[in-house]
Amino acid sequence: MSEAVNSPSGDSSPQRLPQERPSQAERAYLILREEILSLRLAPGSPVREEALTRELNLGRTPFREAVKRLAAESLVAIYPRRGTFVTEVNITDHALIADVRRRLEGHAARRAAERATEAERGELAELVELVERVPEEPGSVMDVDARVHRTLYRCTHNGYLESTLGQYYNLALRIWGLFFDRLSDVTSHVTEHTELLKAVIDADADRADRVAVDHVDHFESSIRQVL
Repeated sequence: MSEAVNSPSGDSSPQRLPQERPSQAERAYLILREEILSLRLAPGSPVREEALTRELNLGRTPFREAVKRLAAESLVAIYPRRGTFVTEVNITDHALIADVRRRLEGHAARRAAERATEAERGELAELVELVERVPEEPGSVMDVDARVHRTLYRCTHNGYLESTLGQYYNLALRIWGLFFDRLSDVTSHVTEHTELLKAVIDADADRADRVAVDHVDHFESSIRQVL
C-alpha cells in the first residue's frame, strides 16, 4: 500500500489530470500521506527525513515539500528544533469533523449529481459494481470507500470543495482505521454508497444530498458507540 495511487488514501489532487504522471513532490506527498492514513506512521510518531527518504525512495526536496503540505492538512506538526511528528488523533475532534463533513458531503453529492459528465457517470456505475462485491477485509473496505468519496469529490468540478473535503476525509479515515476492528458490520458502511452513487448517476441532486448526509451520520454514530 505504499504506492498511494492504489491505496485507501486515494489520489485526490485536483492540480493534475488523471492521465498525467505525478511530479516528484506529488508522489512524495501521496506516499507519505498513505503511510500516515494507513497508520504505518502512527499518531505521535516522528517523521524522520533520513530514514523515510531512504526507505520510500524519495528525494529530500520533494520530501520536505510533502511535509509542508501535510502540515497544512493537519496530518503532521512541525516543531522548531524538535522535529516533525505525525499529529495525534484526538477523539474529541471526531464530532467536530463530522459536523463539517455533514455539511460539505451533502453539498458535494448535490454538485456531483448536477455536474458529473457522462464519462464520470460511467465511472460511477463501475464503482457501484465494485461496492457491491467488496471483500470483507480492512484494506479492501477502506480502499473502496476512499475511491468512492474521492471520485465523487472530483465530480463536483470544484477544486476548492474537492481539496477541503479531501482534507477532512483524511482526518476521518485515520479515526476509522484506529477503531476498525471494534466496529460492527463495516462492510455495510461501504455498501451504503450504492444508493448514493445511483442518485448521482441519475442526476437526482436532492436524493444524493440526503443519502450523503445520512452516511456521515451513520459513520459518526458508529464511532461514538465504541468510544
